[in-house]
Amino acid sequence: MACIDPSGVLSPTAKAVLQTLQAPMSAQDLAEKMKVPLFKVRASLREMMEAGLVKNEGEAYVITDQGREKLG
Repeated sequence: MACIDPSGVLSPTAKAVLQTLQAPMSAQDLAEKMKVPLFKVRASLREMMEAGLVKNEGEAYVITDQGREKLG
């Protein structure tokens, strides 16, 4: 499932990930908080990292300024 469509619109999953990442957290913690399988969270995070919406700091993921802007 794509997190961002070709026109740049976020999917509901991408929005939920960005909203949940208001504080740094691991992929495991994010999956538990969202009640989503870890493999789906990791796939979403990978795609959003490529788009510059999320970055990895050690074992934690954080929303970037671009991610905050996209979230609105």
